[in-house]
Amino acid sequence: MFKNLTKKERAWVLYDVGNSAFTMLACSLIPIFFKALAIGDAPGQITGDQATAYYSIAISVVTVIVAVLGPVCGALADHKDRKKIFFQTAVALGVIGCILNGFATSWVLFIVLFVLTKIFYSISLTFYDSMLNDITSEDRMDQVSSYGYAWGYIGSCIPFIIAMVAYILGGGLSEDLMIFSPMAARIIGFSVTGLWWLLVTLPLLKEYKQINYVDAEKGEITAVFAKIFATLKKIATRDKKVLYFLIAFFLYIDGVGTIIDNCINIGTDLGLPTVGQVVFLLATQVVAFGGSLVFARLSKKFDTVTLILVCIIGYFCVCLYALTLHTLVDFGILAFGVGCFQGSIQSLSRSYFSKIIPAENSGEYFGIYDIFSKGASFIGSAVIAVVKLAGGTINIAVASLAVFFLLGFVFLRISDKQPLGK
Repeated sequence: MFKNLTKKERAWVLYDVGNSAFTMLACSLIPIFFKALAIGDAPGQITGDQATAYYSIAISVVTVIVAVLGPVCGALADHKDRKKIFFQTAVALGVIGCILNGFATSWVLFIVLFVLTKIFYSISLTFYDSMLNDITSEDRMDQVSSYGYAWGYIGSCIPFIIAMVAYILGGGLSEDLMIFSPMAARIIGFSVTGLWWLLVTLPLLKEYKQINYVDAEKGEITAVFAKIFATLKKIATRDKKVLYFLIAFFLYIDGVGTIIDNCINIGTDLGLPTVGQVVFLLATQVVAFGGSLVFARLSKKFDTVTLILVCIIGYFCVCLYALTLHTLVDFGILAFGVGCFQGSIQSLSRSYFSKIIPAENSGEYFGIYDIFSKGASFIGSAVIAVVKLAGGTINIAVASLAVFFLLGFVFLRISDKQPLGK
């Protein structure tokens, strides 16, 4: 598939392969590593409920900080020759934080390092997403963005499998399988992930050159904040296409993010074996790889909005299917459905947004976009919590997310009918 890409496009796609390794680790083993350090009766350790609460708070802290920093960093990076410097700094700090995370000996240090790593990882994506306007043409954005997610899903499996084997050999499933200590397993998992993230980023650092930019102004920080508020006002009052798209995006990506973040909780509530869940999680990555490539091909024949709407309908059906979940096979079918649309709905949303915003202000706009993206799953997770606290099943909780996709469908149709305002 890489043969269809230019050298710059290929280098850009590889960063998705790199950062997705950290995403995979964060969705699976990092919460397990954290609870293994935190829960216990020894001085300084906490209960399981406290560990879950503190981990949730940490994710919320990341969301708030990224929401504040994203637009500011994005706007600063829009100035000539800034984006690459900002990007490589965020990547370097993220990789260092990731590797150090494995050496943490207390749960407090572990969660602090995780928060810092997650912040730099998230900020790097703001710069990375906004590079799309510089590395390819508008008619190839859907295809290139889809390739990024596709290869990201399949590439992340390589370091994850190594980390998973280390976890098993560190006694993660049974002490009978233990060959080395749990700390050695954490060090291997985080180090392999961090080094993978760094190595596959090097081609982009070599090839990327900022083409679209704005000139720096005097009183730069003050000017940046003034510009962000002016842009938000413009979006709210004049650029209805972007406004309605962001509303639609927040709704449907909230549903997507909630399902991703709660996939292990769904299986656990159903009493399904952990090993089986992890196997299906890996299988979902492979399915997402294929799904993204299929939609990349379809993007040559169909317009982007139509394809996003298809993905939304797919997720709507997945949510309703959750009402029938009982066995591991049911869970596998649900995971397959999620994989079919998971990468495509994210990649097509990214490329569509790139098309409807000013190229020279892409960093600033993607900072705003990331507020909606990184904040995703907040309301959805709250819905799941309310349903569960009210005595409902996890099946009903997941099915309730169908409302987000229905509303997202409606607002995306409204956005599509608005004139281009950039």
